[in-house]
Amino acid sequence: MPSIFAYQSSEVDWCEGNFQHSALVAEFYNTFSNVTFFIFGPLMMFLMHPYAQKRTRFTYVTCMLFMVIGMFSMYFHMTLSFLGQLLDEISILWFLASGYSIWLPRCYFPAFVNRSRNHFVYLVFITTVVSTFLTFLRPTVNAYALNSIALHILYLVFWEYKKTNNKDIRHLMEVSVVLWLLAVTSWVSDRVLCSFWQRIHFPYLHSIWHVLISLTFPYAMVTMAMVDARYEMPEEMVRLRYWPRDSWPVGLPYVELGEDAKDC
Repeated sequence: MPSIFAYQSSEVDWCEGNFQHSALVAEFYNTFSNVTFFIFGPLMMFLMHPYAQKRTRFTYVTCMLFMVIGMFSMYFHMTLSFLGQLLDEISILWFLASGYSIWLPRCYFPAFVNRSRNHFVYLVFITTVVSTFLTFLRPTVNAYALNSIALHILYLVFWEYKKTNNKDIRHLMEVSVVLWLLAVTSWVSDRVLCSFWQRIHFPYLHSIWHVLISLTFPYAMVTMAMVDARYEMPEEMVRLRYWPRDSWPVGLPYVELGEDAKDC
């Protein structure tokens, strides 16, 4: 039985050919496409700093976990090791858990936690610890299980979309969903249409997934922060802004609070 540290000890392999560009990097493009995690993660920490200071500093933890995902994903695709696979998947699990803990509106909490954020956080923590151990049982299904969590997030976005008349927030939600759909399409295509992509010499759909899903993060994060602000910070003046400029056709969204948002 190969060591969990050994190259190609994971049962999971992607469409990109192995060791074609380097003897040390199994999947070259799948490895280095993760650089976007190290761009958007620090940028969102900076842009969301005023929000984090007023609402919760655990926002920084979510951004750091996002960068940890990028680091472990690089390690996994560089080695295709079993350890790399588990670190990649477990970091995604804890990232999602942090987002749920911070931003899930209380109206969606299970009844038995009595709308207590602290009790809900304990529930999420225990569930995530148990799920972490379960990842060792059937490693080949972990990625599918993690992607299925997005269906619940889509359900939440759907109901919050119906509740708001704010055109800016609705647009933010729409862009988030479109980016996620494009990302998931790339992920699924890499898995089920690999022979086709290899035939046309373009086996890079998983690296495109990395770029798209990392770009989805700022939009999804700010979507949940805007929804959260409506429930948890109703007295605050809140405005959706984009970096580097609101007037640019593309940009990174962030939340502006307080005096600077009074023209909202």
